[in-house]
Order: sequence, then structure tokens, then C-alpha cells
Amino acid sequence: MEAFRKVIKGWLGKVLLVLFLTPLALVGIEGYFSGGSSDAVSSVNGTDISQKELESLTKSFKQQYLSYTNGDETLLNQSFIEQKAKDTLIARTLLLQQAEKLGISLSKEQIEQMIAQQQTFQQNGQFSQALYENYLKSIGMTNNALIESLRTDHALKMLSSTFVDYPLVSRVDIQQIADLQTEQRQIHIASISLESYKKDVKVTEAEVAAYYEKHKAIFTQPTTVDVDYVVLKPENIAAESLAVTDVELKQAYDAFVAAQKQNIKPEVKHVLITTDNRSDAEAKKLAAEVAAKINAGTSFAQAAAQYSEDPESKSKGGEIAVYEAGVFGATFDQAVASLKSGQVSAPVKTENGYHLISVTLPEIAVPSFESQKARLSEEVLATKKSNAFSDTVNSLNDMIVSSDSLEVVAQEVKGVQVQSAKGVTLATRDPLLSDAAVKVKLFNEDVKNGDRNASSSIQLNNGDVVWIKVRDYHAAGEQTLAEAKPHVTAKLIEEKALNAAKAKIQKTLDEFRTKPAAAVTKGNLVFEDVGIYTRAEGLLKRDVQRAAFSVTPPKAGHWSVTTAHMPNELVVVAVSEVKKNPIDVLSAEQRNELVELYRQLRGQQEFDDYTRYLKSHAKIK
Repeated sequence: MEAFRKVIKGWLGKVLLVLFLTPLALVGIEGYFSGGSSDAVSSVNGTDISQKELESLTKSFKQQYLSYTNGDETLLNQSFIEQKAKDTLIARTLLLQQAEKLGISLSKEQIEQMIAQQQTFQQNGQFSQALYENYLKSIGMTNNALIESLRTDHALKMLSSTFVDYPLVSRVDIQQIADLQTEQRQIHIASISLESYKKDVKVTEAEVAAYYEKHKAIFTQPTTVDVDYVVLKPENIAAESLAVTDVELKQAYDAFVAAQKQNIKPEVKHVLITTDNRSDAEAKKLAAEVAAKINAGTSFAQAAAQYSEDPESKSKGGEIAVYEAGVFGATFDQAVASLKSGQVSAPVKTENGYHLISVTLPEIAVPSFESQKARLSEEVLATKKSNAFSDTVNSLNDMIVSSDSLEVVAQEVKGVQVQSAKGVTLATRDPLLSDAAVKVKLFNEDVKNGDRNASSSIQLNNGDVVWIKVRDYHAAGEQTLAEAKPHVTAKLIEEKALNAAKAKIQKTLDEFRTKPAAAVTKGNLVFEDVGIYTRAEGLLKRDVQRAAFSVTPPKAGHWSVTTAHMPNELVVVAVSEVKKNPIDVLSAEQRNELVELYRQLRGQQEFDDYTRYLKSHAKIK
């Protein structure tokens, strides 16, 4: 949800949070709808939704939600995601059926014309069938499949835009929202600690049992596991025997030098003789003649300026600004790779004509061995340590799997011990046990079904490796009365203390309803003026803010008073003044933002209502 919070920051976003909680858009998910299938998971007015479609959209939704959990799959509600995908496909199918019924569709010819006009498929100002076919291959679709996909996508967008892009927004609605946002309330609070009241509270066994029976559904316990685990860190592997040899340093330096040379981009020049206005034989002959002149002493730049038919490079001595492999084809690239620095090629034929190619490799100053020795020593040693760590992990893996015991790690590696943890849940906050890769191993279906074998190695994000062995698995379920008793007792004590505190100040609360604030006998209530607030500021504690903005505006000299319950605290919340501000206090930019967001909200609501209407009149199995 953090991503949502970032999107909706600002004075208006908090009120319109619901805009971002509406179902994911039904438009633009082409490829999930294909019609009848033998493995149908649902049927909508006789049109089947296949298992493949459901799996595809479920996977897509799952990837979206994973971005909100930093990739922690254990935090996802898989059944919810699958149901959401199914509901989305049903709604999409209904909308497509309705679009067809209303005649909202483009013809095949119209879509083909649209495709032909796309710049992506243009070459020399003309539609290129080759580029289009390459595109189809890259996305794994046929021409007919793409056309059908574009047709359904267009139909959905046309139907949805009828609602989303043209909602009716009244000035009264905008004014009411602006009033809520800009209204200012002068707030006062008094706090009463419940600690002293709790000392006199008695809770009987019968009361605990009665409360438990009445609220049994809320006393649940999550799935937990008891687990043994052992962690291996790279620093646990002795490095005494990992000295770097002279041979290894020389090999590392040679590799470094080779990489430096490989990264050098050659300066490539060419003279291009095309076949645009001459035959192939004539072009080849002319290219050979130009090559002879270069060999006889004419400079490459002079030859390019006089003969080259590449307008981009001929005035620059034939130099290709940024040479990239593949631009002129494989034959051209092979010639570049084979030429020595300063050498000129024989005529090379490509689809563009005949090229004379010159390659110059810039001189580079390769750092000396001595200057790189310290750095290379560190890199080689780091590599050796990494390899030694990997070899140790692989060796330990074999021993752990064969013995089904984590103790072998402690026996083989000095300073490493097997550790244990009980009652681990998906919400456990632990640097190691809350790692997503570990949680997947702790709470998977195999463990649930009785697998108690030691795991293979689990790579952690920090580079460490852990092995785990689940001892016991405790499924989620209702707590027994004995398990729930401490929580029930604490809750009953809190409630009784709260009621006692309310009873003690009830007379004062009643007086606030009939008397001016100055005439009320406040007793031990000491009110603090906390300031003037609007709904959007969010600076007060949520329960206090909710209470402050729930009371009716007071008469002059009076206070509107209510209470809010906080942990171990009763808060008396009073509002002494409510100031209504005209919409003019909002800047033009804020007013425009308000109108636009409200339009989006209304449009989405109307579209959702329309979709629900279609569902209510459909035959869905």
C-alpha cells in the first residue's frame, strides 16, 4: 500500500483514497480473453473462461501485488488474487458481449489501416511487411490474433470511456467536498488515565467464559512453526589457505588488459557506392576503381568526399558517427572485425551497395601490472573466498540431505551453532526468519502436509546461507478458552475501567449539552487547547480526529463534546468553534485538481455500477 500512499499524498488525496481502491482496470489486458475452452472455469452467457486465461491474469495480478510486498510472496492472499482475476475476467467478458451487442467495433480493414500507419512499421515512408512480421514474431502472435486483440481492446475502451470520460459533476457536489476539506475546527482535549480505575476492577471466571463464547470468532491464532536453523556466513570460512599466487595475479592482469582492449570502439569509415542509379556490375567496378586510387595514394577522406553516396559521412571523411554492429549487416561487420588498424578493405557488398571500409583503433594507455597489483590481489582473493564459500555450502548440502541433520554444519565449521525458535509466524519480525526465501520454506504445502526434513541451503539477501528444519507445525484456528483467557481478561478489565471513567464524568458531559462551556463544572478534567485543524491534515491521532469531526458544530459559547477510547486512556474531545471557508480559499490549481479527481471517481463509480448491472442480468456459472 505504500505505493498508493505515495500517489495520494496531499490535502485532497486522503479523501479520495477510494478512487485508488476500485478494481483494477478492465481495459488493456488483451491476451487474457479467447473464448470457448474445454478447461473452462466459468461460463458467462455461454462464453467460457478457460483455466489458462485465469492462470495468466492471476499471475499478472500477483506480480503487481508483489511490488507492494517487496517480493515477499508469503504475504499474498493467493485465493483472493485468484478470485479477483476471475471476477475481472467475468466483468471483461460481459463488457465485450455488451460492446458487440451495441455494435461498438472496428472492422478488420480499419484495424489493418491503423497498423499500416504506425511509424514502427514504416521504412522509407512506406509500410514494411518485414518489420511487421518481425514484430508479430517478437510478441508471439499471428496477424489475425493481433487484429482480434486490438478489436476487443478498442471496444472495451470505447465502452468504458462512455462512463469514465464523461461523468456529470455538479457544482453542489464540488462545493460539499470543498466544505469538508476546508472546514476548520478548534479542538480541545482532556485525558483520563484508566490505570487507577483498573485497580478496583474484578473480572470473574464466568464473565471471561461468557465473553469468550460470545466473541469466539475473534480469538484465532495464526499458523506457527517451531524451527531449528543454522546460519553460515562467508567469514566463517577460514581464509588462511587462500593466498593469491603470482600466476593467478598474472592471469588476472592479462584478463584485465584483454577487457580494456575489447572495450575499445573502433573508428569506422566507409565509402559507399550504391546501385540506385547503376547496375550491380557497374557499382562493383566503380568501387574497385576507387579502391585502386586509395591504394595509389588518394586519401580515404578525399575518396569519400568525391565518390561516397552516404550523405551522412561523405563530408566527414567517410566516418560513421556511431558504429553499431548490425546496422549494415553481417558482411559489413565481418569486414570491420577482420581489418587491422589503418587497413582498407576490398569492396564489400551489402544490401546498400558496395563499401570500402577503413578501421582505426585508437591507442590506449593500459595501466601497468604494478599499478593494478593491489586491486587485482583483492579481487582474486575475493573470488577465491566466494568459491571456497560456495564449495563449502555444496559440500554441507550433501551431508545435511544425507543425514537429515543440521548438526553437521556445527561439526564441520568452527564457531557455527544450531539455533531454535518457537511460535514463528508469517508476521514474525526477525532479520533471518522474516526473510521471504526462508518463510516460503517454513510455510509451504509440504511442511503443512508433514514434511519435517532438513532443507537444502537458502541464500539470503545479505550473502549468508541458512538451513532450516521444521520441528512442529501448528495450523491456524480458534484459540481455546485457556489460550484466550489472558487476552479476554485484559479486554474486560479495560472495558470496565473505561465504563467507570465515563460514569464519573457523565454529569460533566451532560452539562456540556445544555450549558455554555464556561459554566460547566469540569471537575478534574483539564482541557488542553490543541489548536485548529482540518480533516486533511492528519496530525491528530486517528481516533481523536474521528471523534472531533463527528460532533455537530457548537452554538456560540458552547462546546460540542464526545469521547474517544485510546489504549489505557479515555480522551474527552471538545470542539469550541467550526469555521466554514469559501471554496475561494483553494487555489485555482487545487480547485481544478478537485474537479478532475471527483470526475474520475464519479466516472469509475458509474462504470462499476454498469458492470454490476450487467452481472445481475447475466447467466454466470
